[in-house]
Amino acid sequence: MPQHVLILQLTGVAALVLATVAWVIGLTRILRQTREQTAELRSGHPLPTLPALPRQRQVGPALESTALTPAEEDAFAGLVRQLGGC
Repeated sequence: MPQHVLILQLTGVAALVLATVAWVIGLTRILRQTREQTAELRSGHPLPTLPALPRQRQVGPALESTALTPAEEDAFAGLVRQLGGC
């Protein structure tokens, strides 16, 4: 050990090296899991669902419509004429 380097400095460098190694290992695991999940999606196997999350709808809501009376149609046509001039 060089004399001009303090033990605290060496400890700090060692802690940074250990943190870097732990970060690389964690990142490698996350990337590997992501790659496996992507392969499962491409192969058609469904991913496991979390019980705390609500299930997603497979289809949208039904289309709703209402018939307008002739007076409502006239009022709507007048509104469209007014806004069309803007």
